Amino acid sequence: MRRRSFLVSSAATTGSFLAAASGRAAPAAKVVERKVVSQLPNLYHGWPTLARRRNGDLMLVCSGGREAHVCPFGRTDFMRSTDGGESWSFPRVVMDGPIDDRDAGVLETAKGSILITNFTSLAYEPYMKGKGERWQGAHERADAEGRNASLGTWMIRSVDGGLTFSGRYRVPVNSPHGPVQLSDGRLLYAGKALWTAGEKVGVCESNDDGQTWKWLADIPTRKGDDHSDYHELHAVETANGLIVQIRNHNPANVGETLQCESSDGGKTWSEPHVTGVWGLPSHLLRLRDGRLLMSYGYRRRPFGNQVRISDNEGKSWSPPITISDDGLGHDLGYPSTIERDDGKLVTVWYEKMAGSPRAVLRQATWSLGS
Repeated sequence: MRRRSFLVSSAATTGSFLAAASGRAAPAAKVVERKVVSQLPNLYHGWPTLARRRNGDLMLVCSGGREAHVCPFGRTDFMRSTDGGESWSFPRVVMDGPIDDRDAGVLETAKGSILITNFTSLAYEPYMKGKGERWQGAHERADAEGRNASLGTWMIRSVDGGLTFSGRYRVPVNSPHGPVQLSDGRLLYAGKALWTAGEKVGVCESNDDGQTWKWLADIPTRKGDDHSDYHELHAVETANGLIVQIRNHNPANVGETLQCESSDGGKTWSEPHVTGVWGLPSHLLRLRDGRLLMSYGYRRRPFGNQVRISDNEGKSWSPPITISDDGLGHDLGYPSTIERDDGKLVTVWYEKMAGSPRAVLRQATWSLGS
């Protein structure tokens, strides 16, 4: 899949956003602890999302049960922490269709519902030859018609704190970290309409706590770009409106994060523009002090994960703050971050580490200065 094959970038393009950050020191930050939180290290874990409930509990989802980055075994695993990420529950399988379940997102809504998202894929099919009975058996959980019918962008919903979940239902888009809650009560989901003609890129909204969704607006295409090379969007609400960041695979600024804004609740959006940030995909968080934080994978040496801070509602971003820089290669990233009540931040990502047979979930607990 195009969005899974990372393209090596030339030097980052200079522009207004780089100029705005030049000469600025990165905010002080201290990583307190890094650790592996996977409890099934012999299985491959990919593309996690970390979210915080209003009661302080943490929720972590990922594509688990895997053999490799691309395989037919993917499912969505769900973990909980009641102590800020110091310990985690054993993973529970909450979505497992007949084909590969990938990219899991999670959110607690203002009404207390828990939404979990993913998308399904048949990208493993070209790799079937010679893989043996297990791959063939997984592939044949459905016939060809059933496999094609299972392609989609999906959501499940819980109204009892995650004890039980609905069956999966289709939603208009997917992005790795799922939708966000807005202050006016709506849910906003920025993403891409997969497996549809034209691969629409934009935002949809829900006015009934995630039960139904409708298309709200397309994201414009920057002059010279192909909109199908925009991937893995994520949104955040600011004091002035909304921001969406985009994984960009167009030749101009390839491998960088682009950004667009809306001042009318998501009905219209500015044309995507450069941020000066090489790395992707981005997860956005509004901190309690009003600053914005973007977390992203850094898939060139030193391989790892970084964050940046904006103290002006996303108009510019600080120099990078390194959360990890000891990766073996580019099979890592997709970090997401939450803020605990004690002010510490917790970031989780996936990573193929030395000594691990397959990619694991890794966590950093860290603090950020003013």
